[in-house]
Amino acid sequence: MKEVAILMAAGLGSRMRPLTKTMPKPLIKVHDKPMIETVIEGLLTRPVDEIHVVTGYLGEQFGYLPSKYPCVHLIENKDYLVKNNISSVYAAKDVLALGNCFICESDLYVKDASIFRKNLDGSGYYGRMQKGHSEDWVFELTGDYISRVGKVGDDCYNMVGVAYFKAADALTLKKCIEEAYDIPGNDQIFWDDVVDRNLDKLKLRVEPVEEGQLIEIDTVEELEKVNACF
Repeated sequence: MKEVAILMAAGLGSRMRPLTKTMPKPLIKVHDKPMIETVIEGLLTRPVDEIHVVTGYLGEQFGYLPSKYPCVHLIENKDYLVKNNISSVYAAKDVLALGNCFICESDLYVKDASIFRKNLDGSGYYGRMQKGHSEDWVFELTGDYISRVGKVGDDCYNMVGVAYFKAADALTLKKCIEEAYDIPGNDQIFWDDVVDRNLDKLKLRVEPVEEGQLIEIDTVEELEKVNACF
């Protein structure tokens, strides 16, 4: 079965100003390598067949990627300024019909590429367990399966920016995204909200990752900390 990936790289990266005034956040370097390249190279260790990068803000700066990585294709999200990240998955919706599909944030630093070489026998989100209270996006489980995707939780898995859908579930997600996108008011929702609203159609598990395997960097201070620690 063909495996593909959608990398979302359209956002403004406002929390990393002033660095993102002249460079899109996924191209900011961690240990001399753009964050998006750590995601791409991690996926290629699996390997995936195609990687589709959805661009928006300063999108022309991603133009070198298809030359460096021949499996990379660029998709322009023309609505990135006025719509939430549902617009990036919508822009790449046809990729969801190609086979098993990863959906990844591209402003991640992948320190341990083995997370992409897991034997994934079902659909789900990668998550990191956090004890105590979290204000971030979390997953609530009923048995082995995700029963809620949303913000705020206690003693639960936190979202880390990587999801994986088997081909049948990817097609289901495509249909759900298409249906949701045309509903007034949905232009400001996250694509994960669509998943949450359709968990009756999608059987999703959490694929655990450990602290430090995959690092989310949201601020200049966090970037400086990561560069100093590794």
